[in-house]
Amino acid sequence: MRRNILTYKAPPNNEGYDLICIHPNPRKVTRQIRIQVKSRYATDCDRGFPVKEKTFSAFDFLVVVFLNIGNFLSKRSSSDGKQEAEFYTFPLAFIKKHHNKTSTWEKVRLRNIDVEAYKNERGFEIIAEALGIEYPSRLVVSG
Repeated sequence: MRRNILTYKAPPNNEGYDLICIHPNPRKVTRQIRIQVKSRYATDCDRGFPVKEKTFSAFDFLVVVFLNIGNFLSKRSSSDGKQEAEFYTFPLAFIKKHHNKTSTWEKVRLRNIDVEAYKNERGFEIIAEALGIEYPSRLVVSG
C-alpha cells in the first residue's frame, strides 16, 4: 500500500494466496496479483521458509517477512538480536528455482543467495511494475 498498490486480504481459509493486489486506477486494472505471505519471528532463524509445490499455481509472488524480534535458537537472551523487520518479495520463478522439494517441509532456503534485489522497497517495486503502476509524483500546475 505504500507504493500505491491497492492490496486486499484474501478470503479466510483461502488456499495458496493471502493478498490480492490491483492497480489503483479502475480504468487501468488489467490484472490482479496474488501474493502468498510467510513470516519468521526469530532473528537467528535459518532464513528458510516452507512453501508447498502444489501451491505454485495459486500465487504470483511470495513475500517473506523476517520480523527479527530476537534470538531464540541460541542460549543468549531472546532480546539479543532485535532488528528492523525485513520484507522480501519473490516472483514465482525465484521460488521455483530455489525450492527444495526433497524434504517434507519443502523449504526455500535463502542462506548464501544474494536477495538484496528483492528486499523491502525494491521488492515492492517489482509488484508495482508488474501492475504497471508508475511511481507517484507531485502534480505540477503551470500557469
